[in-house]
Amino acid sequence: MALNNRIVVTGLGSIGRRHARLLARRGDLQVEWCESSAEAVALAQKELGHTVPVHAAYEAMLATRPAMVVVATPHSMHAAQSIAALDAGIHVLCEKPLSDSLESAREIVAATTRSSAVLAVGFQLHFHPALRRVRDLINGGALGSIHHLHCLVGTYVTLVNSQSRYQSRIEGALFMDYAHQPDIFHWLIGRTPKGVYVAAGQGGSLPLQANPNYAAITCDYADPVISTIHLNYLQVPDRHEYEIIGDQGWISLDMFKGELRLGRHSDGSVQVELFPTERDSLYEQEHQAFLEAVAGRREPESPASDALVSMEVIAAALGSLHSGQRRAL
Repeated sequence: MALNNRIVVTGLGSIGRRHARLLARRGDLQVEWCESSAEAVALAQKELGHTVPVHAAYEAMLATRPAMVVVATPHSMHAAQSIAALDAGIHVLCEKPLSDSLESAREIVAATTRSSAVLAVGFQLHFHPALRRVRDLINGGALGSIHHLHCLVGTYVTLVNSQSRYQSRIEGALFMDYAHQPDIFHWLIGRTPKGVYVAAGQGGSLPLQANPNYAAITCDYADPVISTIHLNYLQVPDRHEYEIIGDQGWISLDMFKGELRLGRHSDGSVQVELFPTERDSLYEQEHQAFLEAVAGRREPESPASDALVSMEVIAAALGSLHSGQRRAL
Protein backbone atom coordinates (compact mmCIF):
# COMPACT_ATOMS: atom_id res chain seq x y z
CA MET A 1 0.00 0.00 0.00
CA ALA A 2 1.07 3.58 -0.53
CA LEU A 3 2.93 5.32 2.28
CA ASN A 4 -0.01 7.70 2.62
CA ASN A 5 -2.42 5.67 4.77
CA ARG A 6 -4.94 8.46 5.39
CA ILE A 7 -8.57 7.44 4.85
CA VAL A 8 -11.44 9.88 5.38
CA VAL A 9 -14.95 8.64 6.18
CA THR A 10 -17.37 11.15 4.67
CA GLY A 11 -20.81 11.20 6.28
CA LEU A 12 -21.35 10.10 9.87
CA GLY A 13 -24.76 8.49 9.73
CA SER A 14 -25.13 4.96 11.08
CA ILE A 15 -23.25 3.37 8.15
CA GLY A 16 -20.51 6.01 8.20
CA ARG A 17 -20.00 5.49 11.93
CA ARG A 18 -19.72 1.74 11.36
CA HIS A 19 -17.05 2.30 8.70
CA ALA A 20 -15.21 4.73 11.00
CA ARG A 21 -15.29 2.34 13.96
CA LEU A 22 -14.11 -0.70 12.03
CA LEU A 23 -11.41 1.13 10.07
CA ALA A 24 -10.01 2.61 13.29
CA ARG A 25 -9.92 -0.89 14.79
CA ARG A 26 -7.45 -2.05 12.11
CA GLY A 27 -4.56 -0.03 13.46
CA ASP A 28 -2.80 0.40 10.09
CA LEU A 29 -4.75 3.43 8.86
CA GLN A 30 -4.97 7.07 9.80
CA VAL A 31 -8.75 7.49 9.98
CA GLU A 32 -10.30 10.94 9.68
CA TRP A 33 -13.87 12.16 9.34
CA CYS A 34 -15.62 14.62 7.02
CA GLU A 35 -18.95 15.90 8.29
CA SER A 36 -20.56 19.34 8.20
CA SER A 37 -22.98 18.64 11.06
CA ALA A 38 -21.52 19.39 14.49
CA GLU A 39 -24.30 17.29 16.01
CA ALA A 40 -23.33 14.26 13.90
CA VAL A 41 -19.66 14.70 14.84
CA ALA A 42 -20.57 14.88 18.54
CA LEU A 43 -22.67 11.73 18.24
CA ALA A 44 -19.82 9.89 16.51
CA GLN A 45 -17.31 10.99 19.15
CA LYS A 46 -19.65 9.80 21.91
CA GLU A 47 -20.48 6.51 20.23
CA LEU A 48 -16.97 5.65 19.07
CA GLY A 49 -15.23 6.91 22.19
CA HIS A 50 -12.46 8.85 20.52
CA THR A 51 -11.69 11.97 18.54
CA VAL A 52 -9.96 12.19 15.17
CA PRO A 53 -9.20 15.00 12.73
CA VAL A 54 -12.52 16.30 11.38
CA HIS A 55 -13.07 18.16 8.10
CA ALA A 56 -16.21 20.27 7.74
CA ALA A 57 -16.05 20.74 3.94
CA TYR A 58 -15.53 17.96 1.43
CA GLU A 59 -13.63 20.00 -1.18
CA ALA A 60 -11.24 21.37 1.43
CA MET A 61 -10.69 17.84 2.72
CA LEU A 62 -9.79 16.58 -0.77
CA ALA A 63 -7.26 19.38 -1.05
CA THR A 64 -5.33 17.86 1.88
CA ARG A 65 -4.69 14.82 -0.38
CA PRO A 66 -5.80 11.78 1.62
CA ALA A 67 -5.11 8.43 -0.03
CA MET A 68 -8.70 7.19 0.24
CA VAL A 69 -12.22 8.30 1.03
CA VAL A 70 -15.29 6.36 2.11
CA VAL A 71 -18.41 8.04 0.72
CA ALA A 72 -21.23 7.31 3.17
CA THR A 73 -23.31 10.42 2.56
CA PRO A 74 -26.92 10.52 1.25
CA HIS A 75 -27.42 8.88 -2.15
CA SER A 76 -27.78 12.24 -3.91
CA MET A 77 -24.21 13.19 -2.95
CA HIS A 78 -22.47 9.99 -4.07
CA ALA A 79 -21.83 11.02 -7.67
CA ALA A 80 -20.38 14.49 -7.09
CA GLN A 81 -18.20 13.35 -4.20
CA SER A 82 -16.96 10.16 -5.87
CA ILE A 83 -16.15 11.93 -9.13
CA ALA A 84 -14.31 14.77 -7.38
CA ALA A 85 -12.17 12.26 -5.49
CA LEU A 86 -11.44 10.14 -8.58
CA ASP A 87 -10.49 13.21 -10.59
CA ALA A 88 -8.07 14.12 -7.79
CA GLY A 89 -6.52 10.64 -7.94
CA ILE A 90 -8.00 9.61 -4.58
CA HIS A 91 -9.31 6.06 -4.14
CA VAL A 92 -13.03 5.71 -3.31
CA LEU A 93 -15.14 3.21 -1.43
CA CYS A 94 -18.67 4.42 -2.20
CA GLU A 95 -21.62 3.10 -0.26
CA LYS A 96 -24.45 1.57 -2.28
CA PRO A 97 -26.35 2.55 -4.31
CA LEU A 98 -23.85 3.97 -6.76
CA SER A 99 -25.92 7.16 -7.02
CA ASP A 100 -29.50 8.42 -6.92
CA SER A 101 -29.99 8.40 -10.70
CA LEU A 102 -28.85 6.31 -13.63
CA GLU A 103 -27.44 9.36 -15.42
CA SER A 104 -25.17 10.36 -12.54
CA ALA A 105 -24.18 6.71 -11.97
CA ARG A 106 -22.99 6.58 -15.58
CA GLU A 107 -20.95 9.71 -14.89
CA ILE A 108 -19.18 7.87 -12.06
CA VAL A 109 -18.39 4.97 -14.41
CA ALA A 110 -16.95 7.46 -16.90
CA ALA A 111 -14.83 9.01 -14.14
CA THR A 112 -13.35 5.61 -13.27
CA THR A 113 -12.16 5.17 -16.86
CA ARG A 114 -10.19 8.44 -16.84
CA SER A 115 -8.80 8.09 -13.32
CA SER A 116 -5.91 6.00 -12.08
CA ALA A 117 -7.65 5.69 -8.72
CA VAL A 118 -9.73 2.69 -7.61
CA LEU A 119 -13.46 2.87 -6.98
CA ALA A 120 -15.33 0.07 -5.21
CA VAL A 121 -19.02 0.07 -4.28
CA GLY A 122 -20.17 -1.04 -0.84
CA PHE A 123 -22.06 -4.21 -1.65
CA GLN A 124 -20.80 -5.97 1.46
CA LEU A 125 -23.24 -8.87 1.02
CA HIS A 126 -20.74 -10.24 -1.52
CA PHE A 127 -18.73 -11.28 1.55
CA HIS A 128 -21.55 -13.09 3.32
CA PRO A 129 -20.46 -16.73 3.68
CA ALA A 130 -23.95 -18.11 2.97
CA LEU A 131 -24.28 -16.10 -0.26
CA ARG A 132 -20.77 -17.11 -1.28
CA ARG A 133 -21.80 -20.72 -0.72
CA VAL A 134 -24.88 -20.15 -2.91
CA ARG A 135 -22.67 -18.76 -5.65
CA ASP A 136 -20.28 -21.70 -5.40
CA LEU A 137 -23.17 -24.17 -5.61
CA ILE A 138 -24.56 -22.42 -8.70
CA ASN A 139 -21.16 -22.24 -10.40
CA GLY A 140 -20.46 -25.87 -9.50
CA GLY A 141 -23.65 -27.02 -11.21
CA ALA A 142 -25.41 -28.31 -8.08
CA LEU A 143 -28.70 -26.74 -9.21
CA GLY A 144 -28.34 -27.47 -12.92
CA SER A 145 -29.62 -24.63 -15.08
CA ILE A 146 -31.09 -21.74 -13.10
CA HIS A 147 -34.61 -20.58 -14.00
CA HIS A 148 -35.94 -18.59 -11.04
CA LEU A 149 -34.31 -16.38 -8.42
CA HIS A 150 -36.43 -14.87 -5.67
CA CYS A 151 -35.74 -12.51 -2.78
CA LEU A 152 -37.88 -11.13 0.03
CA VAL A 153 -36.81 -8.20 2.19
CA GLY A 154 -39.33 -6.88 4.69
CA THR A 155 -38.11 -4.30 7.17
CA TYR A 156 -40.07 -1.57 8.93
CA VAL A 157 -37.02 -1.02 11.14
CA THR A 158 -35.23 0.67 8.22
CA LEU A 159 -37.71 3.53 8.52
CA VAL A 160 -37.37 3.57 12.31
CA ASN A 161 -33.56 3.81 12.10
CA SER A 162 -33.48 6.45 9.35
CA GLN A 163 -32.24 9.70 10.88
CA SER A 164 -33.30 11.99 8.02
CA ARG A 165 -36.55 10.15 7.15
CA TYR A 166 -35.71 10.68 3.47
CA GLN A 167 -37.83 7.65 2.59
CA SER A 168 -40.96 9.72 3.25
CA ARG A 169 -39.84 12.40 0.74
CA ILE A 170 -38.12 10.52 -2.10
CA GLU A 171 -40.25 8.39 -4.37
CA GLY A 172 -38.77 4.95 -4.86
CA ALA A 173 -36.47 5.13 -1.83
CA LEU A 174 -37.43 1.49 -1.24
CA PHE A 175 -35.66 0.52 -4.47
CA MET A 176 -32.57 2.58 -3.65
CA ASP A 177 -32.26 1.26 -0.10
CA TYR A 178 -32.32 -2.31 -1.43
CA ALA A 179 -30.03 -1.96 -4.43
CA HIS A 180 -28.33 -4.98 -2.87
CA GLN A 181 -30.92 -7.36 -4.29
CA PRO A 182 -30.58 -6.76 -8.07
CA ASP A 183 -26.82 -6.58 -7.53
CA ILE A 184 -26.79 -9.96 -5.76
CA PHE A 185 -28.72 -11.63 -8.56
CA HIS A 186 -26.29 -10.23 -11.14
CA TRP A 187 -23.37 -11.38 -8.97
CA LEU A 188 -24.83 -14.87 -8.55
CA ILE A 189 -25.59 -15.71 -12.18
CA GLY A 190 -23.63 -13.13 -14.19
CA ARG A 191 -26.62 -12.09 -16.28
CA THR A 192 -28.22 -8.68 -16.80
CA PRO A 193 -32.00 -8.41 -17.09
CA LYS A 194 -33.58 -7.40 -20.39
CA GLY A 195 -36.74 -5.98 -18.87
CA VAL A 196 -38.36 -5.02 -15.57
CA TYR A 197 -41.98 -4.89 -14.44
CA VAL A 198 -43.10 -3.51 -11.08
CA ALA A 199 -46.33 -3.77 -9.11
CA ALA A 200 -46.17 -1.52 -6.05
CA GLY A 201 -48.16 0.72 -3.77
CA GLN A 202 -48.38 2.59 -0.50
CA GLY A 203 -50.66 1.42 2.26
CA GLY A 204 -51.19 0.64 5.91
CA SER A 205 -51.64 2.79 8.98
CA LEU A 206 -48.09 2.64 10.32
CA PRO A 207 -46.75 6.05 11.42
CA LEU A 208 -43.65 5.92 9.20
CA GLN A 209 -44.34 5.76 5.48
CA ALA A 210 -42.64 5.64 2.10
CA ASN A 211 -43.91 5.76 -1.48
CA PRO A 212 -44.12 2.92 -2.33
CA ASN A 213 -43.84 0.92 0.87
CA TYR A 214 -44.37 -2.45 -0.80
CA ALA A 215 -43.26 -3.64 -4.24
CA ALA A 216 -42.79 -6.71 -6.40
CA ILE A 217 -40.10 -6.39 -9.08
CA THR A 218 -40.02 -8.98 -11.87
CA CYS A 219 -37.00 -9.14 -14.16
CA ASP A 220 -36.82 -11.16 -17.38
CA TYR A 221 -33.67 -12.21 -19.22
CA ALA A 222 -32.54 -13.29 -22.67
CA ASP A 223 -32.20 -16.82 -21.26
CA PRO A 224 -35.24 -18.70 -19.84
CA VAL A 225 -34.79 -17.10 -16.40
CA ILE A 226 -36.85 -14.74 -14.27
CA SER A 227 -36.02 -13.07 -10.98
CA THR A 228 -38.50 -11.62 -8.51
CA ILE A 229 -37.72 -9.21 -5.71
CA HIS A 230 -40.37 -8.52 -3.07
CA LEU A 231 -39.62 -5.49 -0.88
CA ASN A 232 -41.61 -3.85 1.88
CA TYR A 233 -41.29 -1.32 4.69
CA LEU A 234 -44.01 -3.08 6.71
CA GLN A 235 -42.71 -6.22 8.39
CA VAL A 236 -41.70 -6.59 12.03
CA PRO A 237 -39.62 -8.55 12.81
CA ASP A 238 -37.49 -8.20 9.67
CA ARG A 239 -37.20 -10.85 6.98
CA HIS A 240 -34.40 -11.33 4.45
CA GLU A 241 -34.64 -14.50 2.38
CA TYR A 242 -33.57 -15.94 -0.98
CA GLU A 243 -34.72 -18.84 -3.13
CA ILE A 244 -32.87 -20.10 -6.20
CA ILE A 245 -34.49 -22.78 -8.36
CA GLY A 246 -32.79 -24.88 -11.02
CA ASP A 247 -33.74 -27.99 -12.94
CA GLN A 248 -31.51 -30.19 -10.74
CA GLY A 249 -31.97 -28.59 -7.34
CA TRP A 250 -33.00 -25.60 -5.30
CA ILE A 251 -31.72 -23.41 -2.49
CA SER A 252 -33.60 -21.51 0.18
CA LEU A 253 -31.66 -19.16 2.44
CA ASP A 254 -32.85 -17.34 5.54
CA MET A 255 -30.26 -14.63 6.09
CA PHE A 256 -31.30 -13.86 9.67
CA LYS A 257 -31.20 -17.49 10.78
CA GLY A 258 -28.11 -18.13 8.65
CA GLU A 259 -29.81 -21.30 7.44
CA LEU A 260 -29.27 -22.61 3.91
CA ARG A 261 -31.36 -25.51 2.62
CA LEU A 262 -30.22 -27.35 -0.51
CA GLY A 263 -32.74 -29.60 -2.22
CA ARG A 264 -31.50 -32.17 -4.75
CA HIS A 265 -33.70 -33.36 -7.62
CA SER A 266 -31.78 -36.62 -8.04
CA ASP A 267 -32.68 -38.21 -4.70
CA GLY A 268 -35.20 -35.84 -3.12
CA SER A 269 -32.84 -35.04 -0.26
CA VAL A 270 -32.61 -31.74 1.60
CA GLN A 271 -29.27 -30.70 3.09
CA VAL A 272 -29.15 -28.02 5.80
CA GLU A 273 -26.10 -25.79 6.38
CA LEU A 274 -25.73 -23.06 9.00
CA PHE A 275 -23.78 -19.81 8.57
CA PRO A 276 -23.74 -17.70 11.74
CA THR A 277 -22.44 -14.29 10.68
CA GLU A 278 -21.75 -10.96 12.37
CA ARG A 279 -22.51 -7.89 10.29
CA ASP A 280 -19.23 -6.23 11.27
CA SER A 281 -17.27 -9.06 9.65
CA LEU A 282 -18.82 -8.29 6.25
CA TYR A 283 -17.61 -4.69 6.43
CA GLU A 284 -14.18 -5.77 7.64
CA GLN A 285 -13.81 -8.09 4.65
CA GLU A 286 -15.07 -5.32 2.36
CA HIS A 287 -12.43 -2.95 3.78
CA GLN A 288 -9.69 -5.53 3.30
CA ALA A 289 -10.70 -6.18 -0.31
CA PHE A 290 -10.76 -2.43 -0.99
CA LEU A 291 -7.31 -1.92 0.51
CA GLU A 292 -5.95 -4.83 -1.52
CA ALA A 293 -7.43 -3.31 -4.69
CA VAL A 294 -5.81 0.04 -3.81
CA ALA A 295 -2.50 -1.80 -3.39
CA GLY A 296 -2.95 -3.44 -6.80
CA ARG A 297 -3.23 -6.97 -5.42
CA ARG A 298 -6.73 -7.62 -6.74
CA GLU A 299 -9.55 -6.07 -8.75
CA PRO A 300 -12.28 -4.19 -6.86
CA GLU A 301 -14.94 -6.59 -5.58
CA SER A 302 -17.75 -4.34 -6.84
CA PRO A 303 -16.48 -2.00 -9.56
CA ALA A 304 -18.68 0.80 -10.82
CA SER A 305 -19.40 -1.04 -14.07
CA ASP A 306 -20.96 -3.94 -12.13
CA ALA A 307 -22.78 -1.65 -9.70
CA LEU A 308 -24.32 0.11 -12.70
CA VAL A 309 -26.49 -2.98 -13.34
CA SER A 310 -28.44 -2.45 -10.12
CA MET A 311 -28.90 1.23 -11.05
CA GLU A 312 -30.27 0.18 -14.44
CA VAL A 313 -32.75 -2.14 -12.73
CA ILE A 314 -33.78 0.60 -10.27
CA ALA A 315 -34.27 3.13 -13.09
CA ALA A 316 -36.38 0.62 -15.05
CA ALA A 317 -38.35 -0.19 -11.89
CA LEU A 318 -39.17 3.49 -11.37
CA GLY A 319 -40.17 3.79 -15.02
CA SER A 320 -42.44 0.77 -14.70
CA LEU A 321 -43.93 2.14 -11.49
CA HIS A 322 -44.97 5.30 -13.35
CA SER A 323 -46.15 3.67 -16.59
CA GLY A 324 -47.58 0.41 -15.31
CA GLN A 325 -45.72 -1.29 -18.14
CA ARG A 326 -42.64 -3.43 -18.52
CA ARG A 327 -39.55 -1.31 -19.10
CA ALA A 328 -36.61 -2.53 -21.15
CA LEU A 329 -33.11 -1.94 -19.81
